[in-house]
Amino acid sequence: MPSNQSPLGALPARFRRERVLIVGCGDVGQRAAACLPGAVRVLALTSSSERRPALRAQGITPLCGNLDDARTVLRLSGLATRVLHLAPPPNEGSSDPRTRSLLRALQLRGAPRALVYGSTSGVYGDCQGALVNETQALAATTPRAQRRVDAEASVRLMGRRPSRVRTSILRIPGIYAPNREGGTPEARLRKGTPVLERADDVFTNHIHADDLARACVNALWRGQPQRIYNINDDSAMLMGDYFDLAADLYGLPRPPRVPRNAAQGQLSLMLLSFMSESRRMDNTRMKQELRLRLRYPTVETGLVLGT
Repeated sequence: MPSNQSPLGALPARFRRERVLIVGCGDVGQRAAACLPGAVRVLALTSSSERRPALRAQGITPLCGNLDDARTVLRLSGLATRVLHLAPPPNEGSSDPRTRSLLRALQLRGAPRALVYGSTSGVYGDCQGALVNETQALAATTPRAQRRVDAEASVRLMGRRPSRVRTSILRIPGIYAPNREGGTPEARLRKGTPVLERADDVFTNHIHADDLARACVNALWRGQPQRIYNINDDSAMLMGDYFDLAADLYGLPRPPRVPRNAAQGQLSLMLLSFMSESRRMDNTRMKQELRLRLRYPTVETGLVLGT
C-alpha cells in the first residue's frame, strides 16, 4: 500500500472519496468491501430488496438493479470511480450479455478509472497437469467456461477503447473457507461421494475467500492495464489428496476411490466436468504485481486456521 497504508495514498481529503461499485456482492464481494479503507464509499448492485438492510449494516450502499434488465443497469453510469465485477454469466448460452450490458452502461458517462473482473480458471480447459501461467492459450470446453471467455473478451475490449479504463481479469479456481456457505468439503465427505483413483486423478487449485477478497481490492489499485492474474494459493494437490486431507482434519472417513469409467455412473455431470480438467496454476504474477502476501498459502492452513 502507499505510505499511509491506504490504496488512496496521502491525497487531500477532497480527493479521497473514491466510490467502489461491487457488482455481484455475495460472500467474496462482502469480504472485499470489508477490506476497503473507510475513505472509500462502497456501492453494491442488488436485485433483492431483502438484502438491502444487511448490506447497509456492513456500510455498503445498496443500489437496486438487475443485470438482466438493461434499464436498471443504466442507472450505474457515472456512479463509481472503480468497479469490482463478480457477477456470474447466465446459466445457459455461450455468451455473457450481462457483462456486455454492464460495460455499456459504465461507459456512458464518467467511465470508472479501473474495472476488475472475476473470471474462472476453467477458461484454460484441460492442461493435463501442466503448470499454467497467464499466457496459456484458452481452451474452454464447458459452456460455463465459454461464457467466461466471452465476458473476458468484453472486458478487454473495454480496456482498449478511448475511455482508457484500466481493466484487470482475475482467473479464480475453487474458492473455500470454513466460514463460507458450502466452503469446505465436509458435506461431500459425509455423503461418501467418491473421488478418482490416483492413476486417473487430476490436479486442482484453490484460494481462500479472504485471500481472494484481498486480491480483488489490490487489483482495483495495483492491477496493470489489460492484465490477467491467476489468483490461487501455493498448493499443488491432486483432487483426491485434497479430500483425504480434509477428511483427516475433520475426523471423517476418507472418500472411496473409483476409476474414471466407474465415476461416470456415480457422479453428476458438474462433478465430472471438474474431474476432466487438470492443471497447476502459477501465481507468480499475482504475488509480484498485486503484491499479495497470502494469509493462507495452502489449503491445510486455510481449513485449519481460516475461520
